[in-house]
Amino acid sequence: MNVPSVTFSEDQAAAFDSVAEMLRSAGVDMDDALLKPPREAGAGVMAVVGKAGSGKTLLLAELYQALVAAGVAVVSGDYESRKLGDKRTLAILAPTNKAASVLRLRGVPATTIHRILYTPVYDPEYERIAEWLMGNGEEPEIEGLTETALQRAKSFFAGNKSIPGALAAAGLRGSDFITGWKRREDPLDIGFVDESSMLDDKQFEDLKDIFPTLLLFGDPAQLAPVKQSGNMVFEALPAPRILELSRVHRQDADNPILDLAHALGDPALEFADFERMIEDVARRDERVVWGQRVEVDLMARSPVLVWRNATRIKLINAFRKVHAAPEDALLEGEPLICDGIELPMKHRKKRLDLEARGLIRGAQVIYLGPGRKPGFSRLHVLGAEDPQVSAASIVKIEKPDEEEPFIPFAARMGATFLHGAAVTIHKAQGSQWDTVQVFAPDLFVAARMGRIEAGQALWKRLAYVAITRAQERLIWVVRNRLSKPTYALQVDDLRASPAATLTLESEEI
Repeated sequence: MNVPSVTFSEDQAAAFDSVAEMLRSAGVDMDDALLKPPREAGAGVMAVVGKAGSGKTLLLAELYQALVAAGVAVVSGDYESRKLGDKRTLAILAPTNKAASVLRLRGVPATTIHRILYTPVYDPEYERIAEWLMGNGEEPEIEGLTETALQRAKSFFAGNKSIPGALAAAGLRGSDFITGWKRREDPLDIGFVDESSMLDDKQFEDLKDIFPTLLLFGDPAQLAPVKQSGNMVFEALPAPRILELSRVHRQDADNPILDLAHALGDPALEFADFERMIEDVARRDERVVWGQRVEVDLMARSPVLVWRNATRIKLINAFRKVHAAPEDALLEGEPLICDGIELPMKHRKKRLDLEARGLIRGAQVIYLGPGRKPGFSRLHVLGAEDPQVSAASIVKIEKPDEEEPFIPFAARMGATFLHGAAVTIHKAQGSQWDTVQVFAPDLFVAARMGRIEAGQALWKRLAYVAITRAQERLIWVVRNRLSKPTYALQVDDLRASPAATLTLESEEI
């Protein structure tokens, strides 16, 4: 019998049992490791919802472990064996690279929705290595690869379960073994989706087409996707299909950041009272900081979270100014946010390639320098499984009080980017950082406006999302000031990444 490896709270145990029953109806019995062949009709959609600290991620991880122990194969998005046959499969998804990477750091092989919608096409020669790594064949003999290189790949895969990472460990580049990408044509089996509060209706319909059995994990206290009228996709499910978790106090005891987030649920709480609460916590716990200025050193990897677009633009320009960044060029180490792909329909294959590599709207990227051709950039996609990318880029630097952005350099078409030293709280959903800076003057403006969203004061929803992005430390910035940098922008740590050899320079647009 496959039982959870941890002690659940009462509501987690009830949710685990409900999901187990749903999976049993779809032909997957985790108790007896009994797997029936997949069929087109699955168990439909179910959702596990709860606020930060309620144990959603723990439950997801335990369900994943139980399914693997029962014999279910995991589809990761980086390689899909043709020998799956009638095997039952599980894919674990998140809307953003960062959200997927948070799960991977916890041992859960998550990928992005885009990486499941688009499947890689492998060169047949190197596909033999992938099948061997997955236990579906004998060790191959590949011209140009030594036995030592293959063993490096095997050792890497044993610990990381990433086919591209394993092939990179053998000394190969992504352009060596992936010849292209194609839209998925055949449905999969079981899908788990984390951060499902970020899903829009179109993504939800796509996922239901692919997964006959779909389990959503989401936080109803977050901000609904733009143009969703304040609603999240799981809210339309019938009541028996929504499993609600309360906070797991035992596992998140003495966490001042979560304490502050949960305090926002008090309908009588006013903004001034909340700030006094933060100031009081900051006096006795170093994990919460009452900040008198924005710390510029943090902005390169952890953007300042703001509400107003005008604030975002002002902070970005201040960041560039203190780093003495020229107007006509980017400095190595400047952060960017992908704003989409600008390509005509005839270049659909290249669009799929870039999106599958992690350049999806909202992706956080670090600029590593110019590419080999004019208008190309070498980029590190934060949280992506294969983070090093070279692509035609259109970079837009917005200026205060100017309608048109300044473009320091641009290709005619390609991936478009905004600066990423500051981002809106909406765009930060699905991401987490060790330290988060929240620009409190913006939330004060939201509180003064008195706006309500989905029955709650907007400033509270904004504050909740912003605060829960912090994993270790929260800086509540109360003044419109920016510190001076104590060191220059850096990229050496990114260039040293094991995946750094996976460049797309030979696959440029």
